[in-house]
Amino acid sequence: MSEKKKVAFVCVHNSCRSQIAEALGKRYASANYEFYSAGTEIKSEINQDAVRLMKHIYDIDMEATQYPKLIEDIPAVDIVITMGCNVQCPTIKCEYREDWDLDDPSGKSDQEFWKVIQAIENNIKNKFTIR
Repeated sequence: MSEKKKVAFVCVHNSCRSQIAEALGKRYASANYEFYSAGTEIKSEINQDAVRLMKHIYDIDMEATQYPKLIEDIPAVDIVITMGCNVQCPTIKCEYREDWDLDDPSGKSDQEFWKVIQAIENNIKNKFTIR
């Protein structure tokens, strides 16, 4: 079997959307890919609303296995997915790059978080799961 492709979800602070994407990538497609998240800057912790909602919806405790990381803290990757924060990552070499153009739900209602979480889940299932 060939080596798994490595995927990086990149966001400015690596505290919300990219962390959700890493967790859902691992949930749905870890058989074929390795998932990472990183930012161009980092916050001290993962967004607590994201942590709470991911525990509630998916029973995933992101704080148990994930933490905010800078781009240079992750291994070389094959695929880069930016979350929609106009992040340009010229230092990340990759075979493929895509932007998902997702609004940052930080500081917004649970309903806004849920919309973003659903969009991330759908994108991951459509892009990374075998049909």
